[in-house]
Amino acid sequence: MIEITDERIDTEAVLQYATSSQAGAVVLFCGNTREFTDGKQTVFLSYECYREMALAQMDKLRSTVMKQWDVLSVSMVHRIGQVDPGQTSVAIAVAAEHREEAFLAGKWLIDTLKEEVPIWKKEDWSDGSSDWIHPHE
Repeated sequence: MIEITDERIDTEAVLQYATSSQAGAVVLFCGNTREFTDGKQTVFLSYECYREMALAQMDKLRSTVMKQWDVLSVSMVHRIGQVDPGQTSVAIAVAAEHREEAFLAGKWLIDTLKEEVPIWKKEDWSDGSSDWIHPHE
């Protein structure tokens, strides 16, 4: 499961898709919208993407993980549009025979997704201002 959606992410579906009877560990990462960042109150986040390129890059990341770690399955869903505080922006599940592989692969996936996949985030603040967030800054 590699998806981009403008609907709320069904984290249970992301988890179930990755689950395998061969897996001793399934790690689920959910990136959620914080209410406060650096003392500023977030009203909501807005995500935009180049969908075709983003999906292709996410699939490439999945393939890399499957080759680099002893992983059984991966699922990733990223939300676009408005995401309110407490809601999930991205969910990644990784299944492996052993927990260390699942954790390492999951961490690499979220870190690399934020750096390489063409999905852009804007934070809208309670004072009426907004900022586009760039992962390299």
